Amino acid sequence: MLLGTWNLENLYRPGSPYGPKDKAAYDTKLAALAAVITELDPALLGVQEVGDPEALADLAGLLDGDWHVALSAYPDERGIRVGFLSRTEPRVVADTNAFPPKVHPVQSDDGTAESTHTGRGFLAVEVTTAGGTLTAAVAHLKSKLLSYPGGRFQPRDEGERARFGAYALYRRAAEATALRALADDLLAGAGKTRDVVVLGDMNDEVQAATTQILLGPPGSEIGTTGYKTPDKGDEVRLWDVAPLIPADQRYSRINSGRRELIDHILASHHLIHRVTAAGTGGPTATAPDLPSIPETPGERRGAPGSDHAPVWVRLEG
Repeated sequence: MLLGTWNLENLYRPGSPYGPKDKAAYDTKLAALAAVITELDPALLGVQEVGDPEALADLAGLLDGDWHVALSAYPDERGIRVGFLSRTEPRVVADTNAFPPKVHPVQSDDGTAESTHTGRGFLAVEVTTAGGTLTAAVAHLKSKLLSYPGGRFQPRDEGERARFGAYALYRRAAEATALRALADDLLAGAGKTRDVVVLGDMNDEVQAATTQILLGPPGSEIGTTGYKTPDKGDEVRLWDVAPLIPADQRYSRINSGRRELIDHILASHHLIHRVTAAGTGGPTATAPDLPSIPETPGERRGAPGSDHAPVWVRLEG
């Protein structure tokens, strides 16, 4: 069984200011996305940047067999949201954009504006698999791409760049904390017996502080001496599958020529020990062929496929 996550990059029907300009470009984009999903053949795929629910339905219609769609009711200001494509009927167990108790609103600009909730909702579902019940949560945290007042993508000076970089980091850290709180609810202190996966576009790399928030208690990471030694943290810990991805495939986006792994799959103790393989791109041992994203996101409007590679794990059973 294969599970995956993929940022579909501005999945809108034609007519949106963010998506393809015409039907021909839209059809080309859908066909490219469908070809990758068909090759992967996932049982469950978490998706990000769904701008139109109808567009995800169009994509599902291009796939072989029966597919079910679940989407968060909490999009961002551009209308993009997270969701799932699933081979079996997903049961929604949580859909939230709330910060957890004790996390206060965070500063978001030079004035008095504050972020009082996550920019995009987190969606959690349960699906029935051959191995039992799988609980999965999908997220899309605040981007590292900085924007400035007036729709600018370049700062007026380095002071503005530093301030808005801090505001973005405040928000991403608060969102990571909210996602970790959801993970705590899903694990319910029973990670040794529950199959729980948290996945999505976390918009930062493995060792970033925001990504590390999601793991829970430190220690026992894959590749350390403590990995195979049980301890009391195993009930609430999550494991990032990144070390299981072949080194030459360990990226999901190329930013200004630099390879980054910013899309992650984090598994509970019971689930991580069922992983038999992990990768990015297609299910073969080849590095993803990705474009290098520009500093101005509008330059890729209507581009086929996605600027991200899917990240996936294969499970026994």
